[in-house]
Amino acid sequence: MKSTKQLISAAIMAEVFHYLAHDPMKNLPDLLDLADRFIVKKDFKAAAKLLREAAHDPENNINRLMQRFFHELNLTTQKKFLINFMVNAGIVGDSIIEKNKKKYQCNVPWAILFDPTAACNLKCTGCWAAEYGRGLSLDYSVMEKIVRQGKPLGIYMYILSGGEPTVRKKDILRLAEENEDCMFLSFTNGTLIDEEFASEVERIGNFAFALSVEGNEEETDMRRGKGTYLKVMEAMDILQKHGILFGFSTCYHSKNTATVGSEEYIDLMIEKGCKFGWYFTYIPIGKDAVPELLATPEQREYMYHQTRKFRAAKPCFVLDFWNDGEHVDGCIAGGRKYLHINANGDVEPCAFIHYSNVNIKDVDLIDALRSPLFMEYRRHQPFNDNHLRPCPMLDNPEILREMVDRSGAHSTQFEDSETVTELTAKTAAAAEKWAPVADRLWSEPRE
Repeated sequence: MKSTKQLISAAIMAEVFHYLAHDPMKNLPDLLDLADRFIVKKDFKAAAKLLREAAHDPENNINRLMQRFFHELNLTTQKKFLINFMVNAGIVGDSIIEKNKKKYQCNVPWAILFDPTAACNLKCTGCWAAEYGRGLSLDYSVMEKIVRQGKPLGIYMYILSGGEPTVRKKDILRLAEENEDCMFLSFTNGTLIDEEFASEVERIGNFAFALSVEGNEEETDMRRGKGTYLKVMEAMDILQKHGILFGFSTCYHSKNTATVGSEEYIDLMIEKGCKFGWYFTYIPIGKDAVPELLATPEQREYMYHQTRKFRAAKPCFVLDFWNDGEHVDGCIAGGRKYLHINANGDVEPCAFIHYSNVNIKDVDLIDALRSPLFMEYRRHQPFNDNHLRPCPMLDNPEILREMVDRSGAHSTQFEDSETVTELTAKTAAAAEKWAPVADRLWSEPRE
């Protein structure tokens, strides 16, 4: 059930959207001026100030991104994004989360990432999903439980991964429609997106997508299979046609970094309709892992500079899951900003950390957040004073070993269970090589 405060916020936002829709870029500064009277938190005030300044500058890349938002997205998506993401998952949700952190003395995340299924129609080189329990899926009742128990804690952002979430199109659309006050984002390989599915997403409005693409056709198909790249490009065309919010999700590794970090690549993604882009670096998880795909320190530094360059100049909001640790004070996992629930229901601190003490089928969400491994995360975060070395697996493997051992967490990989010692042995050398580069970057003046 929605709180009164949230119902009021939604009603106000509906009126705001009606006013905004007449002439978005002309009316936006006035609305931001009004909002500034009611916003208390410094982070939100800073964001409002940034948007207000951008709205007055047609050459500003944020202005150009806002123009794309209002001109390219359908009206239902615009409205749901502003209400569900900006207000419910943002301003309203944030205040509820802060209260619950104090009440329960544990981390409470901004978003929950969960896997509707471990099944996937592709078998990508180096992907752990193929050995992560392919036959497993969360019952709809379990997915509903996650959202139902998340909202009272202040969580209104839900992210789907897998496996391939669109294997279960009907269930994920039903979940979004039955929780119209939440925002949903699905990571997807894009190959199952068609006109019928896009029409339903357009109608519902509170669903966005991050499509996996790893460079040009040759580089994408190298890991994902022949013909995949063209199917992803077709999926982007369909989503753009229906005015649906989407972006790209790109794993950079030793074989593709020069391409995916290039200006030509980001320009193509913008041309195809992407409003955001999310970069991840390759992590060698599972028995089919390919350690040779780990990005070198030089490649990771290259991506560090490129993402900042793109954010300053391109009308597309670009993130780097690891290299942007400096903007969020280190690691965001372990419930600090997000957590992961796999297709078996195991509650894990991160999509890349496959260890757990509890299963969501057996415990309430708040109990999972207070489980031993999550409390270890809370006790150790941040894992490094240098937030360009945020990750307990990739950058500080000795800390991950300690946390898993102290908590007694078990491996959640079903067909290729590996101990934390075996896992971190594959990242130790990369951590050692990255450390001096990260320390040099960290010592440079911050913007």
